[in-house]
Amino acid sequence: MLGQAVTRAAGDRAVGLTHADLDVTDAAAVSAALGGTTVINCAAYTHVDGAEADPGTADAVNERGARNVAEAAARVVYVSTDYVFDGTKAGAYVESDPVNPLSAYGRSKLAGERATLTASPHSLIVRSSWLFGPGGHNFVATMLRLAEEQERVSVVDDQVGCPTFTGHLAEALVELAVGSGHGFLHVAGGGACSWYEFARAIFERSGVDTELRPCATEQFPRPAPRPANSVLASERDAPALPAWQEGLDAYLAVRA
Repeated sequence: MLGQAVTRAAGDRAVGLTHADLDVTDAAAVSAALGGTTVINCAAYTHVDGAEADPGTADAVNERGARNVAEAAARVVYVSTDYVFDGTKAGAYVESDPVNPLSAYGRSKLAGERATLTASPHSLIVRSSWLFGPGGHNFVATMLRLAEEQERVSVVDDQVGCPTFTGHLAEALVELAVGSGHGFLHVAGGGACSWYEFARAIFERSGVDTELRPCATEQFPRPAPRPANSVLASERDAPALPAWQEGLDAYLAVRA
């Protein structure tokens, strides 16, 4: 989903490689394909609940795959996640806040961050949150599907974050890739909301009249624990993305 958006945003400035084109877990293939280039690494195992049952696969892609890319490339922009934090902070997470992932997925992405910077110290780690956009499974598409299938939809209202449109994030990643920044940056959709508030905006903007009800996380148990607070902010010179509502409108326009 994000890789497709980055490829569109980059145009003729970049070559997009799919999983079929290049398996990041194959170190020799990665070295041959990426040697000496600047890479925006969007390759990731993102099945959060699946990682709890199969952490080995998550580690293979998110840690060892990230290391392979960083060892081969001249510089990497590695896309990471809010899941490296435990969600207990009262305010928004900034780049210097201590990490403490709750899930196997979060631990694998944190390991990928560290592997990237160890292999390529001039690389940049960009953390974002709650991605949605065309070309992949995402919360907006799921809510619209459930609205068609059910008379009533319940969504958790005690997890908050920054919904981020892949089209907006992709443009920022491309510009960051041609710069010289390194270390950590938080880049996410402007503003914050709960999943329930996000779902309400989706229904309102789509003209959906399906009943929507808030619920607590404990009423919707999942194999992997989620951080209650996924709000990201930057204490550094990070690009400011448009408000998440603008991202939602842009995505719905593409889906129409």
